Amino acid sequence: MNRELLEQPFSPEQIKQRQGSFGQTLDYVSGHTVIERLNEAGCKNMDIYETEAYRRLLKEPDDVDGFMAGHDVIQLRNLIFLWPESLRSKVIVDIGCAAGSFLDHISGLAHKIIAVEPCKAYHNALSERGYQVYAFTNEAAGDWAGECDFAFCFSVIEHVENPRALLEEIRSLMDPKGKLIVSTPNRRDIMMALKTPEYPRFFYRTVHRWYFDVESFKYCAEAAGHRVIESQCVHRFGLSNAMAWMRDGRPAGATFLPHLDSSLLDNFWKGYLESKGVGDYLYFKLEKR
Repeated sequence: MNRELLEQPFSPEQIKQRQGSFGQTLDYVSGHTVIERLNEAGCKNMDIYETEAYRRLLKEPDDVDGFMAGHDVIQLRNLIFLWPESLRSKVIVDIGCAAGSFLDHISGLAHKIIAVEPCKAYHNALSERGYQVYAFTNEAAGDWAGECDFAFCFSVIEHVENPRALLEEIRSLMDPKGKLIVSTPNRRDIMMALKTPEYPRFFYRTVHRWYFDVESFKYCAEAAGHRVIESQCVHRFGLSNAMAWMRDGRPAGATFLPHLDSSLLDNFWKGYLESKGVGDYLYFKLEKR
């Protein structure tokens, strides 16, 4: 077990970046399984998600149209992992749906859609589009326990105070044969492994309490009564992004570095990292255990 991570220092400069971490602690939970958690003292209070404050912290638009403009483009990636499942005539719940970009992409197929979102500023827009809206998962469970064919929880579990409790609440919503799809950042991100000095201050964020790899997520899911039936590592950024981090200590965004403007090269880079499990994001498909 690699205990060196437990002693990894963080300087004041790192703390200031990306609303970055105050520090990190590691909980060793079973054998070689490691679940990494940021120091709670450096994390944002959970009530930040109940208002537009979270989006403003990220310097993202906090209105419905602005959210859609930034998030519609990523829904294809979420939908790809759903394959080969069908959502037609199913009861669907999306936990942490924000303004409902993903839900809009599936609304023509599903029989009933349940939107769980703590930010009340989005509730009217969600209701107007026909979604059954709740602020929290346990509230939805009061009306929909055991009735959901599919549950989705994209980029949420890393934010909450108790990931196991969240997964247990979602489980209570699921039909006995229901499926759950979860996505979360990968703590084995290649840029962390390359030890680029500036990257940790970008990677660790005060709004992310938890960092999982495949093994630690499976452990947490099983403890909550789920079984992981599929996992996939994805990498969302081209080679120019990694090279810019190593050269400049910052991301290049969508800008290509000289001679690296090749989709063939980027596809190989992404595919190779994904095959090694060191892409930047993880997707999981779960069923009740």
